[in-house]
Amino acid sequence: MIILTSFVLFTGGVAFFTWYSLRKTNLASTDGYFLGGRSLSGMVIAGSMLLTNISSEHLIGMNGNSYVNGFIVIAWEVTSSIALVIAAIFFVPKYLKMGLTTIPQFLENRFDGVTRTMVAAILIFSFVVTLLPIVLYSGAIGIESLFGVSEILGVDKTEGLWVTVVIIGTIGSIYAIFGGLKAVALSDTINGFGLLLGGLLIPILALMAIGDNNVVDGLVKVYNYAPEKFNVVGARDSVLPIEVLFTGLIINQLYFWGMNQTIIQRALGAKNLKEAQKGLLITGLFKILIPLVIVLPGVICYYYFQDTYFDQQDTVYPQLVKKVLPVWLIGFFAAVIMGAVLSTFNSVLNSVATLFSVDIYKKHIAKNVSDIKLVRIGKVTSAILAITAIFAAPMVANASDGLYQLLQELNGIFFIPIASILLAGFFMKKISAMGAKVALIFGLCFYVFMTWGYTSHGIHFVHLWGIEFLLNVAIMYSVSYFYPNQNMYEITDVGAVNLKSWKYTIPMSIGLCAITIIIYALLWNNN
Repeated sequence: MIILTSFVLFTGGVAFFTWYSLRKTNLASTDGYFLGGRSLSGMVIAGSMLLTNISSEHLIGMNGNSYVNGFIVIAWEVTSSIALVIAAIFFVPKYLKMGLTTIPQFLENRFDGVTRTMVAAILIFSFVVTLLPIVLYSGAIGIESLFGVSEILGVDKTEGLWVTVVIIGTIGSIYAIFGGLKAVALSDTINGFGLLLGGLLIPILALMAIGDNNVVDGLVKVYNYAPEKFNVVGARDSVLPIEVLFTGLIINQLYFWGMNQTIIQRALGAKNLKEAQKGLLITGLFKILIPLVIVLPGVICYYYFQDTYFDQQDTVYPQLVKKVLPVWLIGFFAAVIMGAVLSTFNSVLNSVATLFSVDIYKKHIAKNVSDIKLVRIGKVTSAILAITAIFAAPMVANASDGLYQLLQELNGIFFIPIASILLAGFFMKKISAMGAKVALIFGLCFYVFMTWGYTSHGIHFVHLWGIEFLLNVAIMYSVSYFYPNQNMYEITDVGAVNLKSWKYTIPMSIGLCAITIIIYALLWNNN
């Protein structure tokens, strides 16, 4: 009863605060619904970006990954700060200058309408078949493990997971459908602080228990038990070789933090450039700290459980939570997991609704559609995609290398081809619309073939990202030689927001890059 009460109080409190804060927001306009009325502050942007990124596939999946592989998986997190620096300094000023609602809008300006539509359709498909089902399923694992939904309902675990998936999907849909981006961002901010507080409690309580109420002694014991788990230098046959930092990983990070609609939509809804840059760079600071929540606990799990859960790595983190967390806090932590799941789920739904409404419906179906009807189309789109994701969620069960690794492998299908043409659009003036379209199609086919059609090549999938990027660039230049670029588009200021930069942008950017390098220097060892 105590567990359920604390769960309901935290979840209900977030919902009430969000509703109360939305009373004066005009959700009937496209800017109001899809961009939060261009009114988001730096802290709201940072909290929302963090929670949109960090979800159950991180808490459950990445801790499971570090339980098996150790600190080498930290590369997914700390290198994000460098990508966020680049996004704050280069990409976001250009997006706000153009007054974008979606990233594909830039592709129409730079290339043509067909390229915009192709990318929008690919993004919608990718979110529905990869991210949404994995987020729902990993969240269901966490809630089932902590609450025992199957035992409460008197059903088997599979049915319990199904019920949990439906509940999470329904609640997340309500936020996205009825509240728009601002509801998503506000709820994310509170859940973000809950995630940091609750997430940090787990390793602190675990290390205190191991070190007889001394966190440092506990950490020393965990390190001495398995020093190889603290090594950030992955071998060539490991789950994340160190070489990937210099090949495909940087392309992936640049795309995810600087060009990904789901993430960057928060910055597009900023009051001004100052708040957008502040939000991105604060997110970079959070990403440096977040391994304490989504990597360290997995290594602590190895101290407690050894290799007991190696064949079920996505179940080990909830076992640690139940082991170290007082009963009265389990409900709060379940609410944190629920909040993290809802955040990513409703954020993606809102972004997909934006992409479909603005880039497909308004572009091809009803060019003169009113704001009210476009918002209604967005709501219907969110509802349909939510139902689709709920039914797709169980299909990702039993991922051989864990849910987080599965998510990254699937993301590669879509992220790298899109990143290639976006970077070409910004930096390579000779690339034509035909070159971009051919590279986009080639990139999709190349990665699928190399990953699932030709499985004996022995090349790590992140290295494939780097190879694919270089091939895409070569193809774009080759095709553009025969089909020269006729579009001399130049970015102009449409006056959407104030474009004065945040005065701490450069100092904080230098600091984040320096901290990232220091982290690798401190954890670089040969155990």
